[in-house]
Amino acid sequence: MVTRATAKKTAPRKRRAAAAPATEMSSDHLAEKPVATAPHTIQENVTHAMAGALGLNGERMSKVDTAWLRMDSPSNLMMIVGVWVLRPGIRYQDLCQRIEDRLLKYSRFTQRVEEDAAGATWVDDPDFDLANHVVIEKLPKKPAGREQEALQDRLAELTMQPLDKQHPLWQFHLVEHYRGGSAMMVRIHHCIADGIALIQVTQSLVDGGSAPPVRSHRGPYKEGVEGAEEWIADALLKPLTNMTVKALGAAGDGAVRSMGLLMEPHKGVEKGMHSSLDMAKLAYRAVADLAALALMADDSPTRLKGVPGHSKRVAWCPPISLAEVKAVSKALNCSINDVLLSSVAGAIGQYLRAKGDTVIDKEIRAMVPVNLREAGKAHLLGNQFGLAPLVLPIGIENPIERLYEVRRRMRGLKGSMQPLLAFGLLAVAGLLVKPLQDAMLGLFSKKTTAVMTNVPGPREKLKFCGATVEENLVWVPQSGTVGLGVSILSYGGGVQFGVVSDTHLCPDPQAIIDRFAPEFAKLSTVTLMLPWGDEN
Repeated sequence: MVTRATAKKTAPRKRRAAAAPATEMSSDHLAEKPVATAPHTIQENVTHAMAGALGLNGERMSKVDTAWLRMDSPSNLMMIVGVWVLRPGIRYQDLCQRIEDRLLKYSRFTQRVEEDAAGATWVDDPDFDLANHVVIEKLPKKPAGREQEALQDRLAELTMQPLDKQHPLWQFHLVEHYRGGSAMMVRIHHCIADGIALIQVTQSLVDGGSAPPVRSHRGPYKEGVEGAEEWIADALLKPLTNMTVKALGAAGDGAVRSMGLLMEPHKGVEKGMHSSLDMAKLAYRAVADLAALALMADDSPTRLKGVPGHSKRVAWCPPISLAEVKAVSKALNCSINDVLLSSVAGAIGQYLRAKGDTVIDKEIRAMVPVNLREAGKAHLLGNQFGLAPLVLPIGIENPIERLYEVRRRMRGLKGSMQPLLAFGLLAVAGLLVKPLQDAMLGLFSKKTTAVMTNVPGPREKLKFCGATVEENLVWVPQSGTVGLGVSILSYGGGVQFGVVSDTHLCPDPQAIIDRFAPEFAKLSTVTLMLPWGDEN
């Protein structure tokens, strides 16, 4: 049993906004109002409704963020979860003070969400209380050497506990005494930010980190149709076009020029036939990639795919040397990502073989987040990433053959517009009512077995409230019927693998975790057997 304490006595001050005094009005008084005022009253009501729909009473949530907000389901909550293992330990009061000084400078963390028929709006929480968001956890006692199991069990429980939508959608859970230090579990709803943006937040929290952003309050939107046009331009079109140019950079200068023409079509007349060719290439690539997304074949049926239940388990392994991973990738003429993803495919394949399943010629699809954010814009938070479908060849047992097949598939995704198109589909989904959004996004989750993230973290270990962050892991949520999440994070000279799984589909994720290091060791062994230096 886990004990949860809020430690109200040590929590920092509450932030409250005074409520406006209510004005009481009797029905008799209303009846005395002239009938001539009725049109004015109706106009006020319509204006108020439009203000809510356009976010005029707060900051309107982007359609992509709205899609993430409404994607919660009993099987999968849309929370980014993470854990830090700290040595020596830190105090609850110091954690609260650091959050007060740094995290709350990001307005999102003091705002709650108000939903309406047209979407959602960020509004300041008048009842914000830090004690609701920073809580103390006491883990059950475990024998020496098995303390991590208790931490993993509690983190798994937290992945299935919804955040309170009456308040800002985040929580920090501090275990003050954990293996000679402390452990901190974090839950942040995906509608607040994606993983890349949260790295920026982390850089603000750590000792000596970059200063949090200065709050800037946007002026009120214009009224009427002009205001609606302004909101559409700011919240949807500008981010989409900016990310398009970034995403197409890998596809070559021609694609970027073509997108420039779409934004400034009058220049096409000046550039003539050459620009027409660029446009044709861009159109062909967009149509081909859209067709590839729409016509994705189902991945191979395995025990990891099916209808998820309502509980999860979490597991992670000790870090392996990043220097060794780099040496293997260089020796085998592959990228670091190729080596790590090949190890993931090998571990999952071996897990299924150990269960008695046949995996020959089988492959599973993993959705991999791809950053589409402009440089220097991470502090604005929100979600600006696409998804690339990567098919992992779990049926190839030979580690070298599997590595080069992963490399071939990764190269095929470079320059693809699929991540951008996936972002666009999320934006469209955010415009739909929830049942239609669920049906639309469900088509993708049915063709996917896992969500996989590969995040490069700081090369040096971070300090937080005077303690060293010894371990740093984070998982993004799975959606729909996806029941497996894999996290690869490089940090402080090491690489750690983590798995979060639905207990109905994969009740023992540690059995997958335990196979990562052996699969990497196979590649490392082959590297050592290669000829080194010149032979006489």
